[in-house]
Amino acid sequence: MRIGFSLGRLRALLGKETIQMRRDRLTFAMMLGVPLVQLMLFGFAINTDPKELPAALVAPTQDRFTRAMVSALELTGYYRFVAPDATAGEAEVMIARGDVSFVVTVPSDFGRRIERGDTAQMLIEADATDPSVASGAISTLSTVAASALASEAGRPPAAAPVEIVVHRRYNPEGITQYNIVPALLGVILQLTMVMMTSMALTREIERGTMENLLSMPATPLEIMLGKVLPYLAVGAVQVVVVLLAARVLFGIPLVGSLSLILGGVFLFVLALVILGYLISTVSRTQMQAMQVTFFFFLPSLMLSGFMFPFRGMPTWAQWLGEIFPLTHFLRLIRSVMLKGATAAEVADSLAALTLFVLGFALVALFRFRRTLD
Repeated sequence: MRIGFSLGRLRALLGKETIQMRRDRLTFAMMLGVPLVQLMLFGFAINTDPKELPAALVAPTQDRFTRAMVSALELTGYYRFVAPDATAGEAEVMIARGDVSFVVTVPSDFGRRIERGDTAQMLIEADATDPSVASGAISTLSTVAASALASEAGRPPAAAPVEIVVHRRYNPEGITQYNIVPALLGVILQLTMVMMTSMALTREIERGTMENLLSMPATPLEIMLGKVLPYLAVGAVQVVVVLLAARVLFGIPLVGSLSLILGGVFLFVLALVILGYLISTVSRTQMQAMQVTFFFFLPSLMLSGFMFPFRGMPTWAQWLGEIFPLTHFLRLIRSVMLKGATAAEVADSLAALTLFVLGFALVALFRFRRTLD
């Protein structure tokens, strides 16, 4: 029995742990990578007050008062008119697809009313599926409009009245749950599906049953499908629970097609379980698989538009967010549930999820190890 304290024994133990850490390079990389990713995302990419939001202008007669109004809106920093001469039909399609956050409609008699000193009206339709995106831009409207038109007309603001009619589309009451609860379906599925399937193959290695699996007359594709398909059933149960809770407990409207939602969910879950299988091919232990899963989960959660407005992030962060399946799934589920989007309007999201499925499957099959060496 050893008693007392020995510096020699302590040095030996420290040396042993240092060697172990050097061998477990993945864990050591996670220890450095996770805080660096958090620092970069929170420091540079996250913005709760989005600016330069895309907008469409519908103005049959673009007189000097209309131009003054558009310039004033752009000077606020919230509006960026990507379609300055859109028709009403084109603007409707753009806001339904999510290409623009606002549609500004200026009637044809707008300038004549201002010149006569009558009250002029203009309509601003805001995509309120995410209430936090539209709130800042809407709060500046009345003051900016009156000042801009009064300056153009050469009269004090009170002599050039203008009425801004704001129509919050898809979520007129600005209920936050309408934005959060549908997105929670994607977050819950991502966390559980990727984590469970990433441990599927590593569990075989840790328990020593991988040799039996490799000795079976099965192809890599058959092994992959045998591992991931059972988890589709688990994902189906989660989908039913979340959708029922969204409808019954929170009163989330289901405006679009349920079959389209289920089709998008199927592609999303299939991409996730194959991604989890891919993670298992590069991990040797369940702990490593869990670490890689969280390393993927963290930036996906922050850059997908779930926690923070997607358009509030800088351009490089938006491009980075496009590489995560959750980003495209959130666009799809919110558009179909709240906007009633059709398959054509969410075709880009469906195509992206399909590419994720094919890409993850090809890489996972390439990475599959037929032996333990």
